[in-house]
Amino acid sequence: MAARRCSALQVALIVLLVIMTAVCVALIVVLTTGKKDAAPGPQGTPYLIGVGRSDCTGPPAEIPLMGYANPQQTAAGIHTRLYSRAFIIDDGSRRVVFVTADVGMVSQRLRLEVLQALKEKYGDLYRHDNVVLSGTHTHCGPAGYFQYTLFMLTSKGYIKAAVEPLVNGIVKSIDIAHSNMKPGRIYRNRGELDDSSLNRSPHSYMNNPKDERKRYKSNTDKDVLVLKFTDLDGDGIGMISWFAVHAVSMNYTNRMVSSDNMGYASYLLEEDKNPGELPGQGSFVAGFSSSNLGDVTPNTRGPYCVNTGLPCDYLNSSCPVGGTKMCQAFGPGKDMFDSTRIIGHNIYLKAKELYANAVEEVTGPVRFAHQWVNMTAVTVKINDTHTVSTCKPALGHSFAAGTIDGGGDLNFTQGAVEGDPFWDGIRDALVGPPSNQTKECHHPKPILFSTGEMNWPLPWHPQIVDVQIITVGSVAVVAVPGEMTTMSGRRLREAVKKELTSVSTFRNSEVVIAGLSNVYTHYITTYEEYQVQRYEGASTIYGPHTLTAYLHKYRELAKAIAQDKVSELPVGPEPPFFTSNLFNLMAPAAVDRKPVNSSFGDVLEQVLPVYRQGDIVSVTFVAGNPRHSGDIRDQTFVTVEIYDNRTENWEVVYNDASWETRFHWLKGSNRQNNATVEWFIPSSAPAGSYRIRHFGHYKELKGLSPVITPYEGSSDVFSVGSSYYHSHDQPVHNHNS
Repeated sequence: MAARRCSALQVALIVLLVIMTAVCVALIVVLTTGKKDAAPGPQGTPYLIGVGRSDCTGPPAEIPLMGYANPQQTAAGIHTRLYSRAFIIDDGSRRVVFVTADVGMVSQRLRLEVLQALKEKYGDLYRHDNVVLSGTHTHCGPAGYFQYTLFMLTSKGYIKAAVEPLVNGIVKSIDIAHSNMKPGRIYRNRGELDDSSLNRSPHSYMNNPKDERKRYKSNTDKDVLVLKFTDLDGDGIGMISWFAVHAVSMNYTNRMVSSDNMGYASYLLEEDKNPGELPGQGSFVAGFSSSNLGDVTPNTRGPYCVNTGLPCDYLNSSCPVGGTKMCQAFGPGKDMFDSTRIIGHNIYLKAKELYANAVEEVTGPVRFAHQWVNMTAVTVKINDTHTVSTCKPALGHSFAAGTIDGGGDLNFTQGAVEGDPFWDGIRDALVGPPSNQTKECHHPKPILFSTGEMNWPLPWHPQIVDVQIITVGSVAVVAVPGEMTTMSGRRLREAVKKELTSVSTFRNSEVVIAGLSNVYTHYITTYEEYQVQRYEGASTIYGPHTLTAYLHKYRELAKAIAQDKVSELPVGPEPPFFTSNLFNLMAPAAVDRKPVNSSFGDVLEQVLPVYRQGDIVSVTFVAGNPRHSGDIRDQTFVTVEIYDNRTENWEVVYNDASWETRFHWLKGSNRQNNATVEWFIPSSAPAGSYRIRHFGHYKELKGLSPVITPYEGSSDVFSVGSSYYHSHDQPVHNHNS
């Protein structure tokens, strides 16, 4: 009996021991996984951080859009507004400014005017060496902000009305960041984004050395780098993300001002972080910046002949009938708006995930190095016996062929390594032949325009360019004045990293390329890609050794930063700021007229009384020319408003910066213009009473003097009901004018 009692006790003790062991194991697991998921405590001294965002939208009518160089592609409305986003970081002794703006590229003129405005306001605080201005590369922003002849010719000159909103918007974003500065911390994270990019010149890429290509699993960079900015309480105040892809989801048929896929990614993240705010409002700033996107398209279905549906020629991206114009890349969506949405959403989702999981703190001093370089005369010693040099600028024949994102109208094809007697003859008659020296220097590029030898009425291309690196702790941002191809960017990052990591301070360094920065110089291919002479090689304007020269220059900057010897770097020759011979080919906007017995703002095509979620509301107004509205920053041409029964007020829920609206301006005959506003009702729209309003200005002559007068118009009130009976298989109401 005692033995039995003893064994029962033993069993009870064993069971108790097992339970306690299990509890201990469970506690250990909970504690260790809890530790793994929690962000580590802050390590370094806080930075002073400021973030700011400002509208920089220019006139959305008649002015050419910058990017596709298509003279027919002039602005006629707004898809989404354009913003400049500024980030200031100060370590207590030095500060840097990084701006990513919704523009095709930052031009030298734009940069010089911004720096001039900053100097007037802040003295020597913000300068050429500590301010980086980078463009997102949207091809749907107003042009006209260049001072070199080639760019002025393709965008109707230097247009003050387009330059001022950009300069003022960028400066205002820096002003806001400056006034918002507070102690905070920075965290970094990196990941990969698939299915959102495609190499549009794989034939060129394949010409790079096989051993080099084998080191990478893709012919585009899939990396996304995110910097997360928080205050000392850990609350997010902003973010910068870099990803290499062209912002050409909106194609060359689009006529509306649009921030394209990168702008949509910013829009979505800011909508997340600034709940209840209209676009462009709220304190959280999300910048999505360009990188080495030279040969990278977002049109992921790839190129095919639009007239036959068959694949394009692999080597020169042309079609048997219709040539390069018929070879176009599309995707992933059903149209350009859908493709912009999908690519932008993909970029946003990846950045949001990396932001949420960013725990690696960036610590250490802020540094920067800048030089002006005459890129037409850089000589680099590549071994004991050989030196190579850059050339005076020139564009090759394949430049005129365009790309699979937008082909040229003439019979040029990519991959041309021989000239064309017909076009060369026309060129010689119009602007003169290239010199033998330039021809030899650019070999094997057949020169279409020897722009470095063309100086009337102003130089056709820049000679002096900015090279610049800013570092925040172990993160180095390399500001590149053009569009680097995938492999060019890889070589540059590697070269900069090698110099930085030669000292222990930068042992764990992260190098990222900010493309389209400071001055625009077209493309930068590798020497091997240049030999193939596709569009990117033909547009590498300083010759086959352009990348070699840049590698040499950026290595020098990185070395100076690593060894703290930036003060010993020569400043270099200052770029010109032209004051005469800038031309403007834009005629003033004409006087507006209206139909008989009507007023500006009257509705020409009215809304229906009832809509459901998923429908498209459309209303057309008698309109003035949007150019008469002057500086339209922080204003709107459009509001969608809901009636609030509690307050008996109309509340604005969308404006012309919203993804859900489209503002189309139609230039009519006899100077009678219309504006059609579309609202794509989202599934989240609450049921209720709505109206759509349009605001603008018209110009009339009183006596002999032009007078500009504001006007507004409103649709009838309509109701939006639940889509309970609405099937997505059924056609939606779509009332286009």
